[in-house]
Amino acid sequence: MHNLVIDIGNTYSKLAVFAQKELIHFERIEQLEEPVILDIINKFSITNSTISSVNQAVEQLEHILKASTRYIRFGTDIVGNIKNHYQSPQTLGLDRWAKVIAAYCLYGGQNSLMIDAGTCITYDVLNADSEYFGGSISLGLNMRFKALNHYTGRLPLVSWDKAQLTIEEGNTTQNAIKRGVLQGAVNEILGFIAIENARNKDLKIVLTGGDSLFLNNQLKNSIFAGQITHEPYLVLKGLNEVFTL
Repeated sequence: MHNLVIDIGNTYSKLAVFAQKELIHFERIEQLEEPVILDIINKFSITNSTISSVNQAVEQLEHILKASTRYIRFGTDIVGNIKNHYQSPQTLGLDRWAKVIAAYCLYGGQNSLMIDAGTCITYDVLNADSEYFGGSISLGLNMRFKALNHYTGRLPLVSWDKAQLTIEEGNTTQNAIKRGVLQGAVNEILGFIAIENARNKDLKIVLTGGDSLFLNNQLKNSIFAGQITHEPYLVLKGLNEVFTL
């Protein structure tokens, strides 16, 4: 039995195929179209499917999936044994809720802080009693670069190589922007971790998202390094759990 899960984000769509809980196929594309989905359904003989989308209606995609698979509409009403105390669940991002479900299924019984570094940087905590009260939303790295360029008269739009391992000294204007954005984000993350460590005993920290590999490298020598797990497929794993909750 194979499951197809689709996460439509602000920048890319991510598709994954699971054999029960084992990830056997992954792809990331800019434009999700019907032939791509049909090809995966046929190639892997998909039984179950679900979609999480942050930025577009998915009725047409749902129609395709309903015709060939057992489709489950993903939403914040899928809770299992999680106690959701978010006061506006109708506005809670589905990708955030998928991460909460993933933490519950992967690390249930442990206080968990999920940090997703994508278009935005989000922070969400699921406590050891499986209670979710919400979190924080901050600007992502690329958004910070664009904001500095957009809201100033002379600062350039700086390109950034995600593969770089170090943060350069600010000895030029471009490097100063890079250092401000990148080190600022690292310091922000360390601050959030410190706050949640004070609130939650034996906290597990899970990094995910498109910029998480860079941030994981920056945090590997921090005092919190032993608590951190890099899990690039956290949202997709959470979506896959909807078939068993």
